[in-house]
Formats: sequence, structure tokens, C-alpha cells
Amino acid sequence: MDIIATTRHGKVRGRVDRGIASYRGIPYAAAPYGVHRFRAPAPVEPWEGVRDALEFGPTAPQRPYRPPLDRLIPEVDVPGDECLNLNVWAPEKASGPLPVLVWIHGGSLRNGSAAMPLYDGGAFARDGVVLVSVNYRLGVEGFGVFPDAPDNRGLLDQIAALTWVRDNIAGFGGDPACVTVCGESAGAISIAALLTSPRAAGLFHRAVLQSGPPHTVPRERGARTVRAMAKTLRVPATAEAFAAVDRERLLDAQHEAVGGADPISGGPGFHIVVDDDVVPADPPPPSVDLLLGCNREEYRLWFVPSGAVDRVGPLTLRLALLKFRIPGRVARLYRAGRPGAKPGVILGEIATDLLLRGPLNRLADSRLPGPGVSGAGVSGAGTGGSPTAASPPGGPAISGSRPARTFFYEFAWRSPVLELGACHALEIGFVFDNLRYGEALTGPDAPQPLADAMHRAWVGFAATGDPGWAAWDSRRPVRVFDHPGTSTVLAPRQEELRAWL
Repeated sequence: MDIIATTRHGKVRGRVDRGIASYRGIPYAAAPYGVHRFRAPAPVEPWEGVRDALEFGPTAPQRPYRPPLDRLIPEVDVPGDECLNLNVWAPEKASGPLPVLVWIHGGSLRNGSAAMPLYDGGAFARDGVVLVSVNYRLGVEGFGVFPDAPDNRGLLDQIAALTWVRDNIAGFGGDPACVTVCGESAGAISIAALLTSPRAAGLFHRAVLQSGPPHTVPRERGARTVRAMAKTLRVPATAEAFAAVDRERLLDAQHEAVGGADPISGGPGFHIVVDDDVVPADPPPPSVDLLLGCNREEYRLWFVPSGAVDRVGPLTLRLALLKFRIPGRVARLYRAGRPGAKPGVILGEIATDLLLRGPLNRLADSRLPGPGVSGAGVSGAGTGGSPTAASPPGGPAISGSRPARTFFYEFAWRSPVLELGACHALEIGFVFDNLRYGEALTGPDAPQPLADAMHRAWVGFAATGDPGWAAWDSRRPVRVFDHPGTSTVLAPRQEELRAWL
């Protein structure tokens, strides 16, 4: 059955299935091509009549992940120019304004889309939360740094989408005064930047960071990838020159420059840059409720399927520790806690804590009241980004005058697929209660009770700001999602975190 909703730009036709209304491919900004290419997002032109929103809209241009990740994280490619679009899932009949969860996908700022089946928002709508998923520009078009174009264009796209939510979500049953932004990996990194951005003031009220810490770089570092591509393309490193290059040729040059990089082992890539316009250099303290955390064995997504976990020997481990300036006492502690572990496992565990768990713990500690927190133990575990990189989006938290709270989680269930364990991105199907769409990572027998528990926590946080366990304090409570045995643990693996001092 079809259903009609009204936006400020015109009416859209969605579809109702088992009490859930879905609207797909709604444009929130003009197509970023022609005069709009490499520019800030421009307003949508209104339309007459009713526009069909029955199919996913075009996705941002990209190349698939390189093998073997292309099989584990299958991409969806929808051709077309109008890639600045979003999708909405909502109950067909809402009794009143409902909380809204806006999903920002990951993919190293160069891959991914809101059209992936894993991100279907039906389960959130079933449980009384309006789910909005967003496409934004990726790669060089979204995050390439040029002297003649605005920085962080992909982030500006996300802000434009959040502005659309503020202005239009009431027409879908959502409450514009109760908006939570949620993202994984690069999506979480984006949200951490949105927390600092004056451009995002008042557009959201809570935030969820899944496996993505605050991370920004100076413009000079951010421009390196563009310069490398310009050398390959034999054109000037300007937006004007890149706009004249055929799109497929541009994607080929991008894939050559960054296709082999990953968040754990590093390499050239795209970054959010500090520009003092969208992302300030010195953000104020945060003031919204945060839910944040990571997976216990993030590194295994990149290290295990590729065989890197077996290729890393003692010498490679030593060289990597020198490259990242890891103190010897830290390496010895990790070895002692994992007797008999391969050097590749030791390196992966250290990298996970250095790049993800440590910075997220540091962010949580930075939000505690008082001059300092005894036993935090993570001030030296950084990513090269801003020190805390979390600040308010301008408006007050929904909870009124109470201090903003932080809730920390860890996803620990181990996938049997290719020995992936509790790897990066594994938790997404559980959060969305979409295990049937995540079998490439989880296998066919993922525990539904764990999905019930995790999805319920995200619904609770979006609705009330409380996911169901104790807020972060000096005891450092962490909700460990596992099956069986989901529980709250105080200060897990604290000795390793403290070693980074």
C-alpha cells in the first residue's frame, strides 16, 4: 500500500509493509554535479505533484572494497547524479511525535551507502523510533582538500541532511526536538566532528559513536591525497581541474591512491580537516548525552581475511612498534596478557587500543566532572586528531539542566566466519536487529537474543537518553554485549589502558 508524506519541497510517495512506512531516495540537497560539483550542498528545487520515494536513490560514486573485504561488506551501487538523498522508516500510524535516529554510514570516508540492506530501519520503526539513513559525498568529491573549494564537503552534506530532518521529520511522525545521530567507523568519526561544529548547532540532541573516535587532521595533511591523485592524473591539484576529469578516471586514480589503506595499518586516505569554519580547532566541552564504544577485536576484519595476522613476524612487530612509538613496557604487557599469541595478534590488539578503545576511553573520561580522573590511563593513546574533539551542537540536552551523561559499551561476541571474532562492523546487524542481512560477517547462526538486547539499548537511548546501564563515572562501567552473558563490567582491562601513560 502506498502512503503520502509532505515535505517543504513537495509531497513524496512511500510504501507501507506490515505497519511500517518507508520512503527511499528523498533528496535533501541538489545533485552535486555540474555547477554544484566540489561545492557546498545547494538547496533542493521544489517539485510539483507527488514524487515517488519507493526505491533507493543514487549512491555516491566509489569503487568496491578490494578482496577479500568486498565479499564481507558487499556494496550497493545505484547510478545517478542525485546522491544527496536520504531514507525514512516510520510507523504507519504514530500516536504522537516519536524519537528520531539518524544513521550515518561508515566506510573510511570513501565507501558505503545508506542503501545497504543491513541498514534497513524497519526494526527501529517497529519499536517506535523514526529511522533516517543518509547518503553523503565520499572520497575526493566529499573530503578532498583543494585551495579553490570548501573543506569537509561530505560533512556539510550531513549537516544539510540534519537540517532537512529538523525541517521535515514532523511530517513523518518524528520529533525534531528529539534527534539522535548514530554512526559507525567513519560515520562515528563524522559525528564526533559534528559535535564540534557550529554549523550543526541545535540539529541533534544525543549521539552514538560506534567504533569511531574523534579524529581530525590539519589541512596540509588532508591535501596529500589530492596531490598524489593530481600527479597520477597529470592535472593541477585544484577543484577546477578535478571537476573537468571524467568521473571513472577520477575513481581509478582515487582507488590507486588509497584503495590499499585501512584504519589499522594506515596508509593514505581521506580525513576530516580542521578548517575553523565547519570544524574548529579548539572545541568547547561536550554537553549532549553520548553512547560510545567499540568491538573487542576490531583489527581482525583487516588482519585475518587478508592473512596479515600470519604474515606479521617478530621483526615486523618490532618495526611497527617503533613506527607508532609504542613504549616497550606496553608491548611487554600485551604479550604477558596473551601468552603464546602470534605477533600479528599482539600488533592487532595494540592497534585496536591505540586507535579506538584508548581514544574512546579518553573521550569518556574528558566528560567527567572535576579537575581530573584518577586511573584514566589513556591520555597518551591518541589518533593524531584533536585532544577531545567533542562539544555541544549548541542546544541543551533533552534532559534539561542535568549534566550530560556518557554510556560505554563493548561488543564481544565472536563470529565463526573466517575466524573474524569480534571484528570491526560486526555489531551493526545486532544494533539494527537485521541479522538476516549481516550473515556475510556473522554466519547464519548469530544469536537473536543478543540482537534483541543491543537493539533495545539503542532504542532506549534514542527515546530517553538511557540505554539501560550505569552512566560513566570513576568506576568506568562498560556494558559488554556477548552471548550468553551480556553484563556490565567495571574498568575492563584497566591495566592495559593505564600502561599508555
